[in-house]
Amino acid sequence: MRVTELINSTDKDRKFSFEVLPPLKGNGTANLFSTIEKMRDYDPMFINITTHHSEYVYKELDNGHYERQRIRRRPGTVAIAAAIQQKYSIPVIPHVICSGATIEDIEYELIDMQFLGIDNLLLLRGDKAKEDRMFTPTKGGHEHTTELIKQVNAFNNGIFADGTPIKHPCGIFHYGVAAYPEKHEEAPNIDMDMQYLKMKQDLGAEYAITQLFYDNRKYFDFVRKAREMGITIPIIPGVKPFAKLSQITVVPRTFHCDMPQELAAEAVKCKSDMEAKQLGIEWTANQCKELYEAGVEDIHFYTVSAVDSVAEIVRRIL
Repeated sequence: MRVTELINSTDKDRKFSFEVLPPLKGNGTANLFSTIEKMRDYDPMFINITTHHSEYVYKELDNGHYERQRIRRRPGTVAIAAAIQQKYSIPVIPHVICSGATIEDIEYELIDMQFLGIDNLLLLRGDKAKEDRMFTPTKGGHEHTTELIKQVNAFNNGIFADGTPIKHPCGIFHYGVAAYPEKHEEAPNIDMDMQYLKMKQDLGAEYAITQLFYDNRKYFDFVRKAREMGITIPIIPGVKPFAKLSQITVVPRTFHCDMPQELAAEAVKCKSDMEAKQLGIEWTANQCKELYEAGVEDIHFYTVSAVDSVAEIVRRIL
């Protein structure tokens, strides 16, 4: 079922979805499945599975020198998506990213997902590599999400990336994209950032999921401006509670979002991880209630390092 169909279903007034990471290379699925077990009783609408760029690591050799090697710390996005879908019968939406992937790599991902019956995607540019100062497209890959969208559109129309026809097309992919209520860090201003969102909609994006935010006014202003610009797709708010002291400063810096003064004033009073966690739960629960009361039909949770907090919030708001 398409995400827009899930959103528009009349089963419940308040819906939620959440994002998970594939396990680290060498780890099993126990922690991942534990996260899903904590959420599934509340009937999540769908689960996003992230995709991660490969990165360079330095391995010490026997002679004392170091050799630079490229590895993927969290492989297996497509396989994990299939495992979740099979085990829990919950709709899955794997991320497909430009970062670190060639056009051919992406095409093989699409083929694999068709074989597995996965037809909902989240299309993203992805983060820059850690060793790069600015985003650098992989040789033979895409620089922008719009290029990725065009590849998926061509695939949906029965055309491989090299222009040859797909002999036996089978089904099409539906996809969403990212949105940034406080603008993407690389965008010169919010207006230009929203123009790109409008372009993605016009190319075929069916919905958008926002970067996390703490101030609902930023989301409401963003949606209002989007509607004025002719962006009509659902804009699903993404939220994340901080769950320990370090995250109070790390999360806003990492995700380029501001704390409202009321939250910041309370955050600086926290003396322990437990106090920070409780503040994160209280603030985000109230944030979600306000969003629902304003007519939002789905809230998307980023669960990394905050699984127990998110589970408690979901229990309170549904």
